[in-house]
Amino acid sequence: MQEAQFYKTHSNKRAKCLLCPHACIIEENNAGKCNIRINKDGKLYSKNYGKATGLHAEPVEKKPLYHFYPGQQIVSVGTYGCNLRCDFCQNYHMSQAHVHNDFFSNDISTDRVVKQVLNSSECCGMAYTFNEPVVWYEYMLEIAEKVKNNGFANAVVSNGYINPKPLEKLINLIDGFNIDLKAFTDDFYRKYTGATLEPVKKTLKTIRSKNIHLEVTNLIIPGLNDDIKIFKTMINWIADELGPQTPLHLSRYFPSYKMNIAPTPIKTIVSLREIAMDKLYFVYCGNVSSSYGGSDTVCPKCKTKVIERANYKTYVKNLNFEGNCNQCNYNIAVS
Repeated sequence: MQEAQFYKTHSNKRAKCLLCPHACIIEENNAGKCNIRINKDGKLYSKNYGKATGLHAEPVEKKPLYHFYPGQQIVSVGTYGCNLRCDFCQNYHMSQAHVHNDFFSNDISTDRVVKQVLNSSECCGMAYTFNEPVVWYEYMLEIAEKVKNNGFANAVVSNGYINPKPLEKLINLIDGFNIDLKAFTDDFYRKYTGATLEPVKKTLKTIRSKNIHLEVTNLIIPGLNDDIKIFKTMINWIADELGPQTPLHLSRYFPSYKMNIAPTPIKTIVSLREIAMDKLYFVYCGNVSSSYGGSDTVCPKCKTKVIERANYKTYVKNLNFEGNCNQCNYNIAVS
């Protein structure tokens, strides 16, 4: 285990975790809500430091990141645990592994993780993914610094539930984020994730204010977060606060973990994409066959197809090295 950052010790050896908005006050020999950060003799430790459940190269589009080094490979690494409890988690075997004890992890040093990047061909860098990177903050931070020092990029795939100070420290090493905006009501967050909405919105605004590459994912669950009026409110907020060039991924839900609601109808994803396109330039359909559309990047000015995608194969067309459309010179905001 590694001593955690961002905590303070109270009386009777209680420790208050300051990493995420839960602000857990943890008694000695107990853990916080994530069940990852443990109080030992008044000090907080991260028990998943160096415990990797996955480490391999894959298309960067799988994250999903469509405007971040499109067509290249990225090495993905993850551990286990999460600071949310989403009833619909699509990756619960790792995120909720401490509950079910049905995962396998390897002890992998940060140097070995970085070596994987150095040895991978056509690789843009490292993605911190699979489970919530916030709960393995120390491991991620150490890897990210070494990746950066070797001239590669860092990308974080996160729920965005992190406090401002640790985010500010992390942001100095990160080149791209995909933040999962699970819904746009606090009631949804409290009932289905055990968290709250406002800290996620604050994280998104902070990332945007630092001019760091940002994409947003919204998993559409029938009857829970597909209300048209609320969806339009979310789209307006993204356009106004994050900018209309922010790529948005609308992902199709499938039954998983504790939720047995039927899969999201494809027509719902397509319809919501059309609504979102009224305000946002780049909206993509996730977990949907490319034959339905919504996978390609089209120049919002002249409508030229600049990036074509099919089954995680990406073809960059009509796009110069500056990220401008070859036909009209419009900047597509591609890293």
